[in-house]
Amino acid sequence: MKKNLIIPACIALFVTLGTLGITRLFQSPSTNTVKIEHVNSAQAHPAVMTKIEKGNIGALDFTETSAKVLETVVHIKSTQTSELRGRNNEKPYYEKRLPDPFQDLFGDRGNDFFGPYFHFENPNEGNGPQIRIGTGSGVILNEKGYIVTNNHVVANADDIEVTLHDNRIFKAVVLGTDPATDLALIQIKAEDLPALPLVDSDEIKVGEWVLAVGNPLGLNSTVTAGIVSATGRNINILKEQFAVESFIQTDAAINPGNSGGALVNLQGGLVGINTAIASPTGSYAGYGFAIPANIVNKVIDDLLTYGSVQRGVLGVMIRSVDGNWAKEKGLDINTGAYIDTVLENSAAANAGLRSGDVIIEIDGTNIKTSPELQAEIAQHHPSDVVKVRVNRKGREEEFDVTLLSRENNTTVLKKEDRKILNILGIEVDNIDSDLAKKLEIKGGVKVTRLNPGILKLRTQIKPGFIITHVDEQEIKNIDDFIKVISKKKGGVMMEGMYENIPGAYYYAFGIDS
Repeated sequence: MKKNLIIPACIALFVTLGTLGITRLFQSPSTNTVKIEHVNSAQAHPAVMTKIEKGNIGALDFTETSAKVLETVVHIKSTQTSELRGRNNEKPYYEKRLPDPFQDLFGDRGNDFFGPYFHFENPNEGNGPQIRIGTGSGVILNEKGYIVTNNHVVANADDIEVTLHDNRIFKAVVLGTDPATDLALIQIKAEDLPALPLVDSDEIKVGEWVLAVGNPLGLNSTVTAGIVSATGRNINILKEQFAVESFIQTDAAINPGNSGGALVNLQGGLVGINTAIASPTGSYAGYGFAIPANIVNKVIDDLLTYGSVQRGVLGVMIRSVDGNWAKEKGLDINTGAYIDTVLENSAAANAGLRSGDVIIEIDGTNIKTSPELQAEIAQHHPSDVVKVRVNRKGREEEFDVTLLSRENNTTVLKKEDRKILNILGIEVDNIDSDLAKKLEIKGGVKVTRLNPGILKLRTQIKPGFIITHVDEQEIKNIDDFIKVISKKKGGVMMEGMYENIPGAYYYAFGIDS
């Protein structure tokens, strides 16, 4: 009997000792402290490798590029005193939604300019027009304070304020705008500023890493990363008659306030100026669009050289060729820019291009879509000669085309001619013969845009006003207007009309000597 009790007692003893040993193993020391190990100067191990300079493989690292670019991207605040609604109770320009191709995909929101980032103030508590404040971004292109941004960021602004990355604040003036590309050039009085170099955007590749730098949603100096998703995108966002759309598409996160900011490559070169998004909500949804650097370069160079953009045009109505269109028209190619119509007396007509031709090459550059054709031609001036290769009923032919201006001439306005327009604060264009006939006048000059200047400050003139006389001297075209107005000092009386408003209108103002 005792023998039978000994065996269970031994087993119990071993279990007890084992339990005590395991408990002691996991028990903290008598001080009840927990040791946490710290490693000084820990280095993150990159999870992604990519090609770096000269084709070598290296770690994907955005820190150096970000530090370089942030110093060149500014915050822009534009202030405008106005009503919330425009004429005919229209929504403000920045609120308008866009048509296809993204409207069907995203419904009512569609495409949108994604800046500026607006809010409203009314110090008069409803007893006057509200103050609309928009914030966007800009990129320093020159050490002397030249900054490129989007036209819609500074459009109709009464005051423009620029904040640098180091928090210095400057007032800015508009040197020139180009609504056809949604670009504007402004300047601040500063020296020795860091500047961002432009790269050849024609060399950008789909899949290439890019960074978007700007001030989205009031969050200054924000950097996001993504890739180039596509090139040569046309999203029908610009409503100008001669709009140029050949956007770089990216999935780098961009939002309201990024407008006018930089899209850069990993070397810190400016690839494009961020301009629009496609989104169901108005915020980032993976589809962002930037104006290519080559178009930016042409526009800024023109604004600095001539005071306005001098853009050559072919004078054709075009559309992109795809498989369905090729089948419908019996074409033997599936890409290119199909000429629907050749305008009378245009550069294309003078060179012998015809309706039904498919443009496949400009100066040796392959053309696969109509936006690519727009982008190539937009880099030229009136009087420039370009080699245009077309597919005509299955046979390739080449033509030397001398580009013309929108008025079908080769005249390039000199900077001196633009000086008076900048003083007045207006952009103008000749009216066409059909409108002149409708209004029963011999000609005239239409005010297409108001910038800060004499007319905006001292008169109630509106865009769309057609100038027919200055101090009783007849005005038929821009040359007449500049010739007459440039000689004026002191009081001036400008006479004209609006296309859809009856009666004559007169605006009196003074030009300082």
